[in-house]
Amino acid sequence: MADPAPTVTAALAEDAPLEVRSKQSVDPWNVTGETGADGVVKAINYNALIEDFGTKKILAEDLVRFEKVTGHRPHRFMRRGIVFSHRDLNYILDRHEKGEPFFLYTGRGPSSDSMHIGHTVPFEFTKWLQDVFDVPLIIMLTDDEKYLFSESREIEDVQKYTHENTKDIVSVGFDPKKTFIFSDYEFMGGEFYKNVTRIQKKTTLSVAKAIFGFDNESNIGKISFGAIQGATAFATSFPHIFGTDKAAVAKIPCLIPCAIDQDPYFRMTRDVAHRLHFAKPALIHARFLDALQGPGSKMSASVDTSAIFMKDEPNQIKNKINRYAFSGGQVTEQDQREKGGDPNVDVSFQYLTFFLEDDEELEKVRVAYRTGKMLTGELKALCIKELQVYVKAFQERRAAVTDEIVHDFFAEKKLIFKGNPNPIASAKTEEVEEGSSDAPKELTKNQLKKIAKEKAIEEKRLAKLKEKEEKAAAAAAA
Repeated sequence: MADPAPTVTAALAEDAPLEVRSKQSVDPWNVTGETGADGVVKAINYNALIEDFGTKKILAEDLVRFEKVTGHRPHRFMRRGIVFSHRDLNYILDRHEKGEPFFLYTGRGPSSDSMHIGHTVPFEFTKWLQDVFDVPLIIMLTDDEKYLFSESREIEDVQKYTHENTKDIVSVGFDPKKTFIFSDYEFMGGEFYKNVTRIQKKTTLSVAKAIFGFDNESNIGKISFGAIQGATAFATSFPHIFGTDKAAVAKIPCLIPCAIDQDPYFRMTRDVAHRLHFAKPALIHARFLDALQGPGSKMSASVDTSAIFMKDEPNQIKNKINRYAFSGGQVTEQDQREKGGDPNVDVSFQYLTFFLEDDEELEKVRVAYRTGKMLTGELKALCIKELQVYVKAFQERRAAVTDEIVHDFFAEKKLIFKGNPNPIASAKTEEVEEGSSDAPKELTKNQLKKIAKEKAIEEKRLAKLKEKEEKAAAAAAA
């Protein structure tokens, strides 16, 4: 019997009007909300991102189908709209229903010696998906990216972060028998590098500029990095896991749980996969965990006061929430009692929405705060308690992670997984059309316009150069 539908409608899942076009900026390196005329930064408009990126919103019927196919109630992130968007999720469910293979792929760019609670969101969700589907998982550590995109970090810095972040990731609870973790600096080569170069060859500079906003000052490492991140989405990159029958392995897709800001990488990858006749990666997107400073912001690993880190002690968590957590409450206790607070913008309530498991309890907190029965200090106290428990449990697991355990996750070994033990042979799989056209199929209208503009500029430049050369030749002949 299915679980009763949750009563809470979290602020994270509320619909923002699609017709409002915001000036927000979301890409793999920067996330900022629209700034209003009053100078206040607004919350990220996730419905606008769905429209801009061309993804699909996860609907109630998708959650019903997920539960029917997997036999598991959707994760709280899915129930509350934290995981809110997807590309081809239903195709992955079709394959699971038929017992056809796929794998999970996620990653981390190591930029500090400790992950923060925002980093654990996709990993916690990925771990849950691994348990639900019983499929292999590949975790990529993009240490090269964090070197290429930083003016201050050295290779030795990011490699140190890689080691520490790996212990953080392992502490989430992944099964080493069906998980492979690798560092770009250590794993580059073989079939993986072959796929990197395949993507590089199929991706023009104009496309990279259109998707990522690169300019003439961008170093060539940045411009080509998308090919590295994309190659992990192809099963043929990992013969030690999937075997050496390239024709069969090339048809195995992956499901990528990630934050929505990573989607541009895989929009490019899906277009290239189409032209290489590889399986397109499917994606399932999460929204951002706001920084302590409030809506429209994103936690930063380099700004200590923006986040709760997984190494923070209980008093640090308490002090950060009390001092920095943006409040949706009124200025005075009397006003709060009379008018109530706004849970939609209150950081403490948003954090409870991510980390408090019980839907009914969360709804009670929301109603109490909204109606003025709960004060801001009381809400912060609840948040502090929940985060202290969450972080302490993580730290206890991390203390048990040895170098030998880390080595086992990095080992290029055969993974053990079962997939769906009860496949339905008659289930219909909606095949992703391969086609043969070389035309981009995943780019947005704006990106296609940028490509056309770049092409026109280049043609004009070449025409001028040719005209100059002809004049010089004529002058020399005279």
